[in-house]
Amino acid sequence: MITSLLDRFMDFTVAPGYTNLGYAIRARAWEDRLPSLSGRTVLVTGGTSGLGRAAAEGFAGLDARVLLLARNPERGARAVEEITAATGNARVELVIGDLSDMASVRAAAADVQARTDALHVLVNNAGAMIAERTESVDGIEMTFATNVVGPFLLTELLADLLAASAPSRIINVSSGGMYTAKLDLADPQTERGTYDPPAVYARTKRAEVVLTEEWARRLGPRGIVVHAMHPGWADTPGVETSLPRFHQLTKPLLRNAEQGADTIVWLGAADEPAASTGAFWHDRRTRATHRLPSTREDPADGVRLWELCARLSGLQPAAGATSGAS
Repeated sequence: MITSLLDRFMDFTVAPGYTNLGYAIRARAWEDRLPSLSGRTVLVTGGTSGLGRAAAEGFAGLDARVLLLARNPERGARAVEEITAATGNARVELVIGDLSDMASVRAAAADVQARTDALHVLVNNAGAMIAERTESVDGIEMTFATNVVGPFLLTELLADLLAASAPSRIINVSSGGMYTAKLDLADPQTERGTYDPPAVYARTKRAEVVLTEEWARRLGPRGIVVHAMHPGWADTPGVETSLPRFHQLTKPLLRNAEQGADTIVWLGAADEPAASTGAFWHDRRTRATHRLPSTREDPADGVRLWELCARLSGLQPAAGATSGAS
């Protein structure tokens, strides 16, 4: 009861629950052991460092076969070796792919499909906060390409494999910063006005949550559960590089990567998340997706965002087609 009341207080006051102290208080009420994932295959994007690396190691520790998607072959190979050594799990493999490049995403999806006839968990974790507005090789604003359009295309290309492996799960790693942002479909690529990297990043994280809700509707009938989560304030290389002042001021309060990734692994392994879909989670509990009335989207915006991503990624489903195009 005390832990539950503290959880509600921390959720209401926001910041305390994002810290390592918030994690420690909430973790007192959790079961220590998660079920074995032997015989299950998990794909984690952005798995060479930070949250993705910690999540990949967590899944490998549960005996899953883990496919690690990374841009850099050398860093990826090193991560595979280190995760294998740490967990004793030899079923950790590297897939090369750059989520900002749609041709690379297609090649990565084809590689996954060639390697395995089953995919039980997809973790869309990789992300970026670009310091100034640049465009990808496909002419898409880089943060939007990496955080939204690339993961969208990867998910759509792997939807049939996930459905064939049902019950299966998709986990989209968002950020608590999305609470400050509203989905902007009038200017999704920040072509007008000032380019403010944290604000652009926050909007992409809002978009990930909106896509989660849309995918839940589209993919639920196919046996695929889709959830989003945010890790709280975690001490990762991405935070240190992109938000150096924030990192310096809050470092004593930051979670380590394993604490930040805990809910990712729990969402992929525990029984409870499989009983629902389309939710937003933090520290193993569902949370509200809005705290400010000004951030609320129109009910039709999920469809509009899905269609925008389909156009930008080169995915062109027929009118009225269901998700899972190849």
